[in-house]
Amino acid sequence: MTSAQRPPAQQRPTGSGASSPEQPWPVRTVSAKVAGWIDRLGSIWVEGQITQINARPGTRTAFLVLRDPSADMSLSVTCSPQLLHNSPVPLTEGSRVVMFGKLSFYTGRGTVSLRVTEIRAVGIGELLARIERLRALLAAEGLFDPRLKRPLPFLPGTIGLITGRASAAEKDVVSVAHRRWPAVAIAVRNTAVQGPTAVPQIVEALKDLDANPEVDVIILARGGGSVEDLLPFSDEALCRAIVACTTPVVSAIGHEPDSPLSDHVADLRAATPTDAAKRVVPDAVAEAALVSELRDRSAAALRSWVKRESHLIEQLRTRPVMASPLLAIDRRAEEVERLQAAGRRDVGRLIDSESRTVEHLRARLTTLGPAATLARGYAVVQRIIADGDPEVLRSVEDAPPGTQIRVRLADGAVRAAVMGREK
Repeated sequence: MTSAQRPPAQQRPTGSGASSPEQPWPVRTVSAKVAGWIDRLGSIWVEGQITQINARPGTRTAFLVLRDPSADMSLSVTCSPQLLHNSPVPLTEGSRVVMFGKLSFYTGRGTVSLRVTEIRAVGIGELLARIERLRALLAAEGLFDPRLKRPLPFLPGTIGLITGRASAAEKDVVSVAHRRWPAVAIAVRNTAVQGPTAVPQIVEALKDLDANPEVDVIILARGGGSVEDLLPFSDEALCRAIVACTTPVVSAIGHEPDSPLSDHVADLRAATPTDAAKRVVPDAVAEAALVSELRDRSAAALRSWVKRESHLIEQLRTRPVMASPLLAIDRRAEEVERLQAAGRRDVGRLIDSESRTVEHLRARLTTLGPAATLARGYAVVQRIIADGDPEVLRSVEDAPPGTQIRVRLADGAVRAAVMGREK
């Protein structure tokens, strides 16, 4: 477009107001505004992992790609090649670094790049310190609590396996699992097990296998390696993804001395991938032998019990009471009859004794009673009272002349009147 074809300056928007379909902003205005907004961020420190280095000889600018180890995000970086050459620690693809620089927006290409002036490699000591801080954080949240561990199925139908492509860990798990239980199915998900893309791929594979209802257990397997190689398995995002799984997860990372954080949040820690396969899949031959042994032991125990109970029954049958069941009843009947006879004798003797006692008392009463006295010639004199029972005369003073009296004798009584009194 020539200068004659361009619209007058007063007709072009200045960018100071809001855009509209009638007055849109041109690309240069938008680019300028974006560049201004980014420029306000100032200089910053950024941490990440170098995934690409492009430093051609004779050029004044080196191009790098800095990636977030826990997310699928990256940032373009530019710097002087001298920064890479003069670094105390050789910087290669996969190195964890901290960079200091300022973001720039290139209006010509519409891209954002971080122009750095300082690069610091993150050492092993710092990485281990960060892992320990994350370990303390996860432990404080209770993610290492044994009560959260899910039990493994006794006989899994399908095993989910997350490991590197064509790795020794995959071969070990598959061969050992099929040797122990040929019918077991294994769903393999090959992912990166080190480097900047490992965590996003492993997390995606975990979600995929966890969503599969046929998968009964998931094995996360990797062979041994350096601290830097095993860093993805101590990543916070991966640890939280393991805890979020509803399917039991077995962590088989490295060898016995290695202890990434995934071992602590998983439901089971295996020393090696081979050990994981042994602990997840039961040995068919060993289980069959165990079943056979238990069957033999059960049969032997049953035979011993039957023999013992038969012997007890034989002992019971040889007892006299079993030979003659009514003998005890007859003996008890005889004893009852004997006790009855003894009771009758005792009662008879008691009655006879008491009868004799009564006779003796009767004889004494007869001897001492008034009838016996009357029989010996004595009489009982009673005064007759008009309105009462006769009273026994005890003194001549009680019977003045003319008093009606009753004289009781042995064979009857006579009535008389007092003619006089004598003393």
